[in-house]
Amino acid sequence: MSTSFEPTLFESSRINGMELKNRFVRSATHEAMAGLDGVVNETLLACMANLAVGDVGLVITGHAHVTLEGQAGPRQMGIYSDALVDSLKQVALAVHEKGGVVAVQLAHAGNKGIGKNEWAPLGPSDLFDGETKKASAMTVGDIERTITAFGDAAQRAVNAGFDGVQIHAAHGYLLSQFLSPFYNKREDEYGGTLGNRARFLVKVYEEIRRRVGDSFPVMVKINSEDFLEGGMTVEEMITVSLMLEERGMDAIEMSGGTFDSGKLIPSRGGTSKSQDREVYYRKAAQAFKQKIKIPLILVGGFLSYAPAEEVVTSGTADYIALSRPLIREPGLVKRWAGGDREKATCISCNRCFLTLFSEEALHCAQEKKGKKKK
Repeated sequence: MSTSFEPTLFESSRINGMELKNRFVRSATHEAMAGLDGVVNETLLACMANLAVGDVGLVITGHAHVTLEGQAGPRQMGIYSDALVDSLKQVALAVHEKGGVVAVQLAHAGNKGIGKNEWAPLGPSDLFDGETKKASAMTVGDIERTITAFGDAAQRAVNAGFDGVQIHAAHGYLLSQFLSPFYNKREDEYGGTLGNRARFLVKVYEEIRRRVGDSFPVMVKINSEDFLEGGMTVEEMITVSLMLEERGMDAIEMSGGTFDSGKLIPSRGGTSKSQDREVYYRKAAQAFKQKIKIPLILVGGFLSYAPAEEVVTSGTADYIALSRPLIREPGLVKRWAGGDREKATCISCNRCFLTLFSEEALHCAQEKKGKKKK
């Protein structure tokens, strides 16, 4: 541990039972490296291993769907069935063999689901595109079934050897949709007031905690705000975070935006030159820290070493989460730790995500383009 009174990026720390070698986290990123049934392939195992070799303190997998109708994208890793535990064990082992720590993100896409027919998308409220119904409002029975599904998935994570789990409640997916009055138009006990809108997330957390026990790390990813007119606000995020802290949540990762948020989507383009483009949610994080004591993991545009260091040493956040920079440069944290503090080679162009629509596994399109020129 550092002898300084200020935390440093390369000191060890603990989140409940997880001991992390540094304060860098791989933020969950959809890799599209699984079969149509959610079983992982060798490409995903290599991706996970490379992150551990690159000395990322905590690796969080891409979102794993807890039910079939909750699948968000093609070739997504699944955690919806006991039949997938052997596949999941390979992911945990790939990271552990390289000396890393790994958590699995538990997710449900809600009305963004890609399912059809019997697995058609579900959300807080009916969703229409013109006269075409895109998703149906969940019944209370659907909600209760999904709460159980999150608990089942967490138990599978324990059985597969993961070091922790993260609940995905950000980016306009199911639990985020319930939190947001932009999406949630319900008039029952799961809609209206913030307490009602947060009920689903709270019950998911309580079910997971009941299943895994107090010593197993449980984290959540939540929006700082939705950046939507009539969406969830920073003040509401803090209130929900307090609810979770009071119930024993171990850490919160703060992100922001949805796929409906225009230029303020979670992965923003690389046009702005200001330092704030590297710390999207600084003000929200500062407000969070005034009220909440549990560890804060902050994601949002980090490309340079200095802003990451300042955020941690100033107490704005406890951990720095990276997504796109680690797609291009999985060894970035090791490079910075070795003294080379040059900016990440990622340029935030978002072309990495376009590769997913061409039925390719996630990769840096710029890097691939450069290799072709050689």
